[in-house]
Amino acid sequence: MIVVPSPSSSPSATPTPPPSGAPGAVTLEAVLERVTYANEDTGYTVARVATDRTGADLLTVVGALLGAQVGESLRLTGRWRSHPRFGRQFEVDSYTTVLPATVQGIRRYLGSGMIKGIGPVMADRMVAHFGTDILRIIEEEPGRLVEVPGLGPKRTRRIAEAWEEQKAIKEVMVFLQGVGVSTSLAVRIYKKYGDGSIDTVRREPYRLAADVWGIGFKTADTIAQAVGIPHDSPERIKAGLQYTLSEAADDGHCFLPEPNLVTSAEKILGVPRELIVPALDELAREEGVVREPIPGAGEDAATIPAVYLVPFHRAERSLARGLRELLDAPEDRLKAFADVDWDRALPWLKKRTGQALAPEQEEAVRLALTSKVAVLTGGPGCGKSFTVRSVVELAAAKRARIVLAAPTGRAAKRLAELTGHEAATVHRLLQLQPGGDAKFDQDNPLDADLVVVDESSMVDLILANKLVKAIPRGAHLLLVGDVDQLPSVGAGEVLADLLAAGPIPRVRLTRIFRQAQRSGIVVNAHRVNSGEHPHTRGYDDFFLFPCDEQEEAAELTVDVVARRIPRKFGLDPRRDVQVLAPMHRGAAGAGALNTLLQEALTPHDDARPERRYGGRVFRVGDKVTQLRNNYDKGEAGVFNGTVGVVTAVSPEEQTLTVRTDEDESVDYAFDELDELTHAYAITIHRSQGSEYPAVVIPLTTGAWTMLRRNLLYTGVTRAKRLVVLVGSPRALAAAVRTAGAGRRHTALAHRLSP
Repeated sequence: MIVVPSPSSSPSATPTPPPSGAPGAVTLEAVLERVTYANEDTGYTVARVATDRTGADLLTVVGALLGAQVGESLRLTGRWRSHPRFGRQFEVDSYTTVLPATVQGIRRYLGSGMIKGIGPVMADRMVAHFGTDILRIIEEEPGRLVEVPGLGPKRTRRIAEAWEEQKAIKEVMVFLQGVGVSTSLAVRIYKKYGDGSIDTVRREPYRLAADVWGIGFKTADTIAQAVGIPHDSPERIKAGLQYTLSEAADDGHCFLPEPNLVTSAEKILGVPRELIVPALDELAREEGVVREPIPGAGEDAATIPAVYLVPFHRAERSLARGLRELLDAPEDRLKAFADVDWDRALPWLKKRTGQALAPEQEEAVRLALTSKVAVLTGGPGCGKSFTVRSVVELAAAKRARIVLAAPTGRAAKRLAELTGHEAATVHRLLQLQPGGDAKFDQDNPLDADLVVVDESSMVDLILANKLVKAIPRGAHLLLVGDVDQLPSVGAGEVLADLLAAGPIPRVRLTRIFRQAQRSGIVVNAHRVNSGEHPHTRGYDDFFLFPCDEQEEAAELTVDVVARRIPRKFGLDPRRDVQVLAPMHRGAAGAGALNTLLQEALTPHDDARPERRYGGRVFRVGDKVTQLRNNYDKGEAGVFNGTVGVVTAVSPEEQTLTVRTDEDESVDYAFDELDELTHAYAITIHRSQGSEYPAVVIPLTTGAWTMLRRNLLYTGVTRAKRLVVLVGSPRALAAAVRTAGAGRRHTALAHRLSP
């Protein structure tokens, strides 16, 4: 039995079930037939159900139904209401799942994908053979299932095991949901702790934040309060401090100054700083955090009392040490270029490529082949790609072993096409293992003389450290990227820190080539980067569709993607067009746009399989993206930001299959679907390192706090052939004139400086 509490009027408040004797409360027995709307933030759901009385006519129920699956028999507690527009409907306060009693209900339940190994066809056979007794057979005499045509002993065992697991999970859920845990998180907790779930939740609720993906401090704190952990408990305060640092890391910071940390934790925890400082001292003694004084910027700047989470402190020190060791290595795997005759090499290169290098490109090529660490940066149209190709051509002519990598699958493909050499994502190159350790490291380095990493502005501190560890001493490392784009999603701003550090050789390309000057995308990207308003007329690859209201901008965005661009440019709206939103929330945010674009591009079709998870429904043909690093999936892990298309949904096997942009098919169990979200629209932050034929950017005043110059610049530079801005000219002007949010708290540049 599952008890699901109803949401309160405040989305941020902890939902609590009403008393069973609430005035006017009645009980309704029904089968969930269809979910028409579900809000993941509040749990509010609109669904259609069937009852014995209504027969083929369906009733509308609204309220706390998030987590219930189509096909389940439900006992709903609530009251009847009359909606002025939608008529009579049942308002749910809470629900429990019950086993169905009729042949039709049992067939629907078993065929819904609730029990792994049973699909609609097998459900029909099982009910036809055993009738209403089938559920008792599964429960008490599962061996008899072999009597059903097509069910052998192996499949019978799988069904029996899946049934027992469902029972165990639901028993745990009764407790967990009583303390405010959603269905999807309850499944994850059970899979992590098994029969020890309840004991762990009662005794060590803050462990959940570290052990279970999808549970942060706030959820763990809600559970802790429900099981009686004191508000001023030292364990709660220490967990809150680590959560505050983790939140800062999500915002890109490697550390927080101690005064900032204490002030933020004070707000989050609601306890006085007199309790926080001793807890921080204890946390440092336990090595839960690291304290280190960091010199401030400028000669007269005060020292910063930095507080790090341990992994970021280790990674920052290790990366700085690794880069210095690469720079200072006595051996040189490209020593042939130390005394190369450039007057002969460059004309040979021109013959090879059909194009001469500009002076600053020549400088970059020489630097990459003679310095063991180098950075190449510059904006669009300034020749970074041709410079990289030239470096690779010359290195290949000397039979160097060349390794090419980029943070995303799309960027790696582009690098391979540009150079004619194989390229991989950084994750695949390092062959990250379950748990995140790399197969290639200082003890097992890559077989490489030259390593080139494109789109390195999006390489975060942790990944950069793993990469540098794997580069053999004497090899050359060339980092290529546009430092004016948004920094990495993960903590750190490695490319900017390397450019700020004195010892790291670098070249910045600034000249826009004549051919690129004819592109509205290139010209306007540089205008935006300089704080100038883009030219929205006069180019055939850059447009503005003005409208002020968020809802209007959302509808216009869908029309541009689904109809106008395909009609005018012949581009496929799912494969070739990407919507990039400044933020996820809001009427014109990525979340709302995904719902609208899915209905326009992949609408419900009875012939197309689909699966609902929380507030999302996944259909064959959907464009989706991965939300976290999962080292256990695929051949070498599936990583945050990986994009793909849903190619199959199997209710019988309870799996959904995604074909990623790295041409790998990856299976997801139905209880893992919170790792996926739709990708018809994504945030500009999530688009880093990718390139699309066409980009559509909704800009509204609803995203006011996110409107920054580097955000817009990053979005525009993701497009190869077409940029369409949709929305408010006022929002566009705000984005252009507002500089970036400032530097992150990092100390890599300091650690690299002499």
